[in-house]
Amino acid sequence: MIPLLAQTPMLAKVPLLDWSDVFSFQDYGELLALLANSLIAGAVLGIVGGLIGVFVMQRDLAFAVHGVSELSFAGAAAALLFGGSVVAGSIGGALLAAILIGLLGSKARDRNSIVGVLMPFGLGLGILFLSLYEGRSANRFGLLTGQIVSVSSPDLGWLIGMSLIVLVGLLLMWNPLRFDSLDPESAAARGVPVRLVSLIFMVLLGLIVAVSVHIIGALLVMALLVTPAAAAMRLTAGPVAVPLLAALFGFVSAVGGILLALAGILPVSPYITTISFLIYCGCWIAKRLQQRVRRA
Repeated sequence: MIPLLAQTPMLAKVPLLDWSDVFSFQDYGELLALLANSLIAGAVLGIVGGLIGVFVMQRDLAFAVHGVSELSFAGAAAALLFGGSVVAGSIGGALLAAILIGLLGSKARDRNSIVGVLMPFGLGLGILFLSLYEGRSANRFGLLTGQIVSVSSPDLGWLIGMSLIVLVGLLLMWNPLRFDSLDPESAAARGVPVRLVSLIFMVLLGLIVAVSVHIIGALLVMALLVTPAAAAMRLTAGPVAVPLLAALFGFVSAVGGILLALAGILPVSPYITTISFLIYCGCWIAKRLQQRVRRA
C-alpha cells in the first residue's frame, strides 16, 4: 500500500514573503507629496528629540521617558475612546506623568520607583480604553507603534507648536540645565534653582514625548529621545558637538524611517528604530576603533 504522503503531489516551495511585498516604490512621488505633513513632523521631532535627549542621558532619565510615554498613551487612548483630540489627550497624560515624576522623584531611587508604578498603570489604562474603543483597529495600533498617515494639518500645527515651546525652553535654560545635569550639588551651591529647573525640564520632556507618540508610537518613543543622544555621546563629549550630532542623528532616524515606511507595508516605528539602532552601533564601533588607535 502506497503511503498517503506518496500519493500527495509535492507542493512547490513558494516564499511566504517576497521583497516586493515589503518595499514597493510605485507611485512613490505621489505618496511623498500626500504625506508631507508627516515628513515635516518627523524632521521637527527628530531634531528637538535629539537635543532634549542629551539632557535625558545626562540626568539618567531614560527610564522616565518610558514611564511618561505610557501615561501619554493612556491619555491618547482615552481621547480616542471618548471622541476628543488624541493630541490633547496625549499631552495631558504626558504632562501629568512628567509633573508627578518631577515633584516626587528628586532622587534617582525615588524617581525609578515612581516610574515603575506609573508604567504598568498607564499601560493598563491605555489597553482598557483601546479594548472599549469600537472604531478602526488602525487607530488603536497606531498609538502603540506609530503611523505616518495620522498627521493632519491641525495636528501638525500642534506638533510644531509644542516642539517650538520645548526648543525655546531648552535654549532659555540651557546653561543652568547643563550645570544642574552634570553637577547638581555644585549648581545648588551656586544658587541655581535646581528643583525648579528639574520640574521645568520634566514638563518640556512630557511635551516632546506626547507629540512623539504620534510618529513613533508609545512603546518605542525612546528611539528618538534616547538613542540619538546616546550615539552622539559615544563619539564625543564636546558641549557643542554632542547636541549637534544628537539632533542630526534624530533627524536622520525620523525622516529616513518615514521615507522607508512610505514604500513599505510595515508601521513606521520599525524603520525609525532600526535606523536609530544602526547609527548607535556605528558610533559604538567607531569609538572602539578610536580607542584601539590611541592604544597603538
